[in-house]
Amino acid sequence: MNSSTDLRELFLSGDGRLARSPFWIAAGFLLSLAILYEAVAGTTLHLVTGWVVYPALLYCAACVLSKRLHDRGRSGWYAAPVLAALIAIWDPPLRFTDFIFAVVLVWATVELAVLRGEIGANRFGPSPIRVPVV
Repeated sequence: MNSSTDLRELFLSGDGRLARSPFWIAAGFLLSLAILYEAVAGTTLHLVTGWVVYPALLYCAACVLSKRLHDRGRSGWYAAPVLAALIAIWDPPLRFTDFIFAVVLVWATVELAVLRGEIGANRFGPSPIRVPVV
């Protein structure tokens, strides 16, 4: 596979598993794109293009989150509450319910970005980390 196929697979498919390092890079890239879009797009441009940009970013984020969740042995559907929490506190959190969303994001950060994936193959595929055979 070439690198464009790998990137297409990373951002457009929820199948398979993803190790921590590529997850950090992909999540940072998507978050940077969202922040850059917010900074560059004016109010008018934001109203016109936001209907295309945000669903595309959310779809790519769901694919990356699903792969990482698969590596942890969890269903990709756990990406839904993580994305809902991220959307809920994207603006400055002001309500008490935003505290609950923040707890979900802290859990997701520990679960996906800190803890290692399952060793060996699981029901979602082989391990993304290549272990040398002796």
